[in-house]
Amino acid sequence: MGALTNSWLLSAALIAAALTYTALLYATKRQSAGLKWGARLLPLVLLLAVMTLVPTTMRRAPLEPLASSGPGSAIVESQRRALEIEAHRRLIERETIAGDRATERPESRRLEEIAEAARRISEGGRSEGGRPAERRAPSTIAALKPPESPSDGWSIVPVFYGTDRTRVDQPKRIDYGISRAHRLELGRALVTVPKAHDQPSTIERPWLIRIPYLDLTLYEQGEDPKRHFSIKEIKALTRDELLALVRERLETSEIYKDHAFVFIHGYYNAFDHALYRTAQIAYDLKFDGAAFLYSWPSGATFTSYTYDRDSAQQAERYLRDFIDLVVEESGAKNVSLIAHSMGSQPLLQVLRDLKWQSPDGPRINQIILAAPDIDRDTFAYLAREIKDVSRGTTLYASSNDFALGVSRRFAGGIPRAGDVPAGGPAIVAGVDTIDISALSTAYLALNHSTYVERTALLQDIELLLRTGERPPEQRFPILKRITAPAGDFWRYP
Repeated sequence: MGALTNSWLLSAALIAAALTYTALLYATKRQSAGLKWGARLLPLVLLLAVMTLVPTTMRRAPLEPLASSGPGSAIVESQRRALEIEAHRRLIERETIAGDRATERPESRRLEEIAEAARRISEGGRSEGGRPAERRAPSTIAALKPPESPSDGWSIVPVFYGTDRTRVDQPKRIDYGISRAHRLELGRALVTVPKAHDQPSTIERPWLIRIPYLDLTLYEQGEDPKRHFSIKEIKALTRDELLALVRERLETSEIYKDHAFVFIHGYYNAFDHALYRTAQIAYDLKFDGAAFLYSWPSGATFTSYTYDRDSAQQAERYLRDFIDLVVEESGAKNVSLIAHSMGSQPLLQVLRDLKWQSPDGPRINQIILAAPDIDRDTFAYLAREIKDVSRGTTLYASSNDFALGVSRRFAGGIPRAGDVPAGGPAIVAGVDTIDISALSTAYLALNHSTYVERTALLQDIELLLRTGERPPEQRFPILKRITAPAGDFWRYP
């Protein structure tokens, strides 16, 4: 089972459920009504159990090149990889000029390393032994690697959090549930990331098989920090305690000097999952600044959409206080905001309010809206309202986002800002819209967290946070500029 991807597992489950249902339909044709219904519900129970397994594991399949056919496919893939290396080369040159001067490192040596990486890519991305070569920028990976913990099996990523969830005290640790606490609580979690985490975007967690609605666990794998993301420590903190720890973290930052980012999760997220996702983003971006999470009270189930939408809206006042704390009091000189899905709704409202309260600020570094689950017309209005709040706003949208499709049906068919319908994505002056549909190709997957599940996209976010270079094709040449009647947007090929 561990070798199967979530997409194939779900596909197999759907096919098996359909076949089982058909067989039982004929087998119980002449039986009593009770037996008929019981037999026909069995495939549904099995299917729901598998659907529960898929999100609980929070695993993703290893990334593969996008499917292509024809004699020129290898050339196209080689060109694409060469463009990715070129983007990294440009960043590396800017970052290492000062270091090269200090160490008198010859320019020719650095160019030789870049040429060597390009040669390996042109040969099909293979290293010795026929194994796929890692797409890493030459000569800087050691410097970008996050600081290691004393343990030989994992690294530790500190996540500073704010939440208006109800606190739940457990014997070994504090936790936060799905209810609304109507107050803001601050804290810090130390999240372990296994050194075996060599596949960006993956959150390795123990396997868990549970029958939904019955709260019956059939199998649960033991948690091992050498193999899984886990929470080593979590503490609620006062405002002063949190700020002291944040400033200590910022003082030691080097790669992202005096940088901080705030992640606001979306629909269908438990508190621990949001912590793991924040740590994963920080680790994969080699982010050594201060990573913040705001976790609003999501119901953390597929059927809690309406509850989640209302919970996100009522959390605006607490999110406002949290962002104000990070921007005004943390000591960070560059603060970026990353909102996913339904988390975009309260964030945009908060930024509009902050703009009204302080016309000259706050000055945010970057605003990144990933698959925003917000009405398209409302988004256009709010985006124009906050256009001067940050140095730039980026919208990642997709035409095959299943979760946004469900949201659109809830909204009476009105497209969401994260959609890419037949008429094209949302285009608003001052917002860089990037169509990532080509990266959302997993069959039968929800395709709702692509922004952290594709290496190329993580590379673009890394460049965006560190350089802020615009337009997008200048920082990441693989992006294609598309001219539409409403304006320009960019697309992954």
